[in-house]
Amino acid sequence: MTKVQTTYKRRSFLKVSAAAGGGMILGFNWLMGCKPEGPLPKAIPSEWFDINAFLKIGDTGLVTIYSPNPEIGQNIKTSMPMIVAEELDVNWHDVVVEQAGLNTEWYTRQVAGGSQSIRQGWESLRMAGATARKMLVDTAAEQWGVNAEDCSVANGIISGPNNESIGYGEIAQLASQREVPEEVDLKDPNDFKIIGKSQTNVDLQDIITGKPLFGLDVDKEGMVYAVVLRPPAFGYTLESFDDTDTKAINGVSDVVQFGDKIAVIASNTWAAIKGQKALKAEWKVGPDIEDSAYHDKELLALLDKKADEARREDGDVFAAFDAADEIFERTYEAPFLPHSCLEPMNFYADVNETQAYFLGPIQTPEWTRNRLSKLLDRDPSEIKIDMTRMGGGFGRRLYGDFALEAAEISKLIEKPVKLTFTREDDMTAGTYRPASKFKFKTGIKDGKIDAWYMVETCINGRMWDPMPSNFPAGTIDNFRVDSHVFESNITTGAWRAPYANFLAYAEQAYIDELAMHLGKDPIDLRLELFERARTNPVGEAYNDDGDKFNYDIDKYTGVIKLAREKSNWDQPREGVHLGFSAYYSHNTYVAEVAEVEMENGMPVVKKIICCVDCGIVVNPIAAKNQVEGGIIDGIGHAMYGQFDFEKGRTQQTNYDTYRLIRISEVPEIEVHFVESQNDPTGLGEPTLPPAGGAIANAFAAASGQRFYKQPFVNYKDVIG
Repeated sequence: MTKVQTTYKRRSFLKVSAAAGGGMILGFNWLMGCKPEGPLPKAIPSEWFDINAFLKIGDTGLVTIYSPNPEIGQNIKTSMPMIVAEELDVNWHDVVVEQAGLNTEWYTRQVAGGSQSIRQGWESLRMAGATARKMLVDTAAEQWGVNAEDCSVANGIISGPNNESIGYGEIAQLASQREVPEEVDLKDPNDFKIIGKSQTNVDLQDIITGKPLFGLDVDKEGMVYAVVLRPPAFGYTLESFDDTDTKAINGVSDVVQFGDKIAVIASNTWAAIKGQKALKAEWKVGPDIEDSAYHDKELLALLDKKADEARREDGDVFAAFDAADEIFERTYEAPFLPHSCLEPMNFYADVNETQAYFLGPIQTPEWTRNRLSKLLDRDPSEIKIDMTRMGGGFGRRLYGDFALEAAEISKLIEKPVKLTFTREDDMTAGTYRPASKFKFKTGIKDGKIDAWYMVETCINGRMWDPMPSNFPAGTIDNFRVDSHVFESNITTGAWRAPYANFLAYAEQAYIDELAMHLGKDPIDLRLELFERARTNPVGEAYNDDGDKFNYDIDKYTGVIKLAREKSNWDQPREGVHLGFSAYYSHNTYVAEVAEVEMENGMPVVKKIICCVDCGIVVNPIAAKNQVEGGIIDGIGHAMYGQFDFEKGRTQQTNYDTYRLIRISEVPEIEVHFVESQNDPTGLGEPTLPPAGGAIANAFAAASGQRFYKQPFVNYKDVIG
């Protein structure tokens, strides 16, 4: 047991007296929940309290948990309530969930992004369950006239020292009237009964039977449908349009302009799409029209510039280069990428004099509400946002531009409206992963790495900035990181594992080639560098704790050594070529080994061995799914993700021109989690970054060809 002070988080709890229907309500931050797919063993209470952000215990013992965080397929709607149920000590099958809307009074960080939901919610979720448990036990003990310490709980049943027993539902109303205790005991992880056991996605049955869960399923009485014609290229503006043919289409009721966009309003989505295609628009071409060749030229030129101020600088890199025996240098290049969510962008809006109500798939409801407040010139308190489940996000649904468009349209036409993007709209309207390039340069002295210089150039800059203190920071005497931004009117933003998704490939491919150049095993070289950071770290402290780097050496080397063991790295096999990659991102350590075999003269990825240290694994089946999904996404985009611009226009507009990985191309994936009792960390993104490096290094081992640009499919002579 771990005893924690609830006073530290008193503002996270709100106790409300039970109403006529009976039951206990305990509100707290960071709740998520689930609805079991099978019939519930507990009867539904006669009355539920319809209040967001509360743990409810009904008079029958049924527990409802409102779920404030957006669900984008990362399975937190199942895993987070498991944490509450564990500390509450109820039967998992006695828990149901309802999705909460945006409520900044009760919740913090109602965001799906950065792989932070479980990590950020861990303490609050456990404390909430444990606090409710103590209040229930204390109430029962008081009724029986015994010490609460002599009572025990199992599956929602409280047992006393004299063979007394009572269910949570029977005592909930009295318990709800107690004061919140000053401190509670949290379970020892060794005593977990729900956490660490696989539980099926609670929405699975509804998903596979097609029940309405997603934004595209929204169907409100009196709503109309909208599809928008946007400028066909970045740098274009609207001059005029002719909607004669559009208005002649059956089902189209209106055409409205807002800014440089034109909305077609119809009685159904198909009519709106046909109306969009029938619009005739004249566009003015601006002076800032860009294409991919222009971006490549500008980004490459920036790689050769020394930044005015380094993002990190240890020692003197340039002096070390002058004194080096040799210089080893490579450049890596990445294209723009769309997010390609299975469910295209959409949102429902009802803006009128009395309300501004919104419903749909959004990763950042609070930030979006604040933007809507400015757009509509209304107080945030007048704007209500409810959330649907999302058919993918990957960062695209962070931005909420589609919600703002829906708001403008609804306000103009004075009707509730559901805005839907076509697949072509989804790919051509922005926002993209920015194109970027990295140059790595190493000074070698007496056969050892004496200097390390990395330069990044990126369209519109990057999203996050932990990179300068990442590995190999702290391991090399002379170390410098520079960054340059090229401003563009092409909209860019976060894409799954934002700063790491391409950098990890570039860094890990470079280290692999550098190790071969030095005559060292790639894993051995990494471990040598980590040992330097352990025994004699380099650099000034980068935070108030005096840390010289932002990674844990033992965890990092732990996954590396585990991957070495599980992949039989040191035991060569005939015809099997291995590639290694390891990366730390989103607070999680991942090492991957790719197995490649030659087929018909071409290397083919057969297997990925993946080792992960993410602390306590809350829901193993969901965790494994996240690991596999990240790897497949990483492989697919490294291999096939090509996205170009010509005269401001995207050249890939649908899946006939934008290539994704296919089922037959997915390798076997073997997953190993490091056993741990540390608090959980992120898992939705960390396995994607190392995947590209692992397969690139395996391809190099198989073919002798190194890849310096993504996608790898462009190396036709190597992979076909």
